[in-house]
Amino acid sequence: MMTPVHVLVLGGTTEARRLAEHLVARDSGVRVTTSLAGRVAAPRLPPGEVRVGGFGGPEGLAAWMREHDVDALIDATHPFAATMSRNAAEAAAQAHVPLLALRRPGWAAQDGDRWHSAGSLAAAAELLPALGERVFLTTGRMGLAAFAGAALDDLWFLVRSVDAPEPPCPARTEVLLDRGPFTLEGEREIIRRHHIDVLVTKDSGGDATAPKLAAAREAGIPVVVVRRPPVPEGVPVAHTPEEAVEWVVRRLHASG
Repeated sequence: MMTPVHVLVLGGTTEARRLAEHLVARDSGVRVTTSLAGRVAAPRLPPGEVRVGGFGGPEGLAAWMREHDVDALIDATHPFAATMSRNAAEAAAQAHVPLLALRRPGWAAQDGDRWHSAGSLAAAAELLPALGERVFLTTGRMGLAAFAGAALDDLWFLVRSVDAPEPPCPARTEVLLDRGPFTLEGEREIIRRHHIDVLVTKDSGGDATAPKLAAAREAGIPVVVVRRPPVPEGVPVAHTPEEAVEWVVRRLHASG
């Protein structure tokens, strides 16, 4: 009997969960383990095997893959999880395991958008005083220190995240705990009720959090879009879970 191909998915995204669902639904030939970082208190668990917690850098990840006979590694982490993506690339090279990055396409500006591009959270913070006074900050709970400087003390921030953020936070902050997907009607109401006049977001891509962009366009308010970091050099990219499944199937046939 053929030994199943063991696929390790570095997860935490909707695409990672969908990929696990597709792979587990196959009749045979694939064993799936999804690794979650453990930063969210109550994550939505995918089907298949699940492990929670870090590996201890690229060496730890490489050792884990050797110990558990991993045949293929898929980096399906958030597009902004640059450190984990670098670790995955280094670990795959060390363990001689093929690596694929699963990345949803980024957003594209539409007619009527007032987008301002920023290369980092710190660069986004520098743009804010000239753009507005009431900020809808949707970059998550990590990295809020970039907006906590005295130069922004006159601005008011509505910070939306899945879990409560930890200090340092902006001086004038209201926290909105919520998890996507979000609706256009809901985003319109947030902008109206809180008198938002500037939105800050990361270019995460996907549909779950895109309605805020449409709501900002309708309201005519500027949007600061933080550009995503590049995928490590030499790592192939799939843009959908279906493309990633095809990549795994090729690995399956190659081992058969």
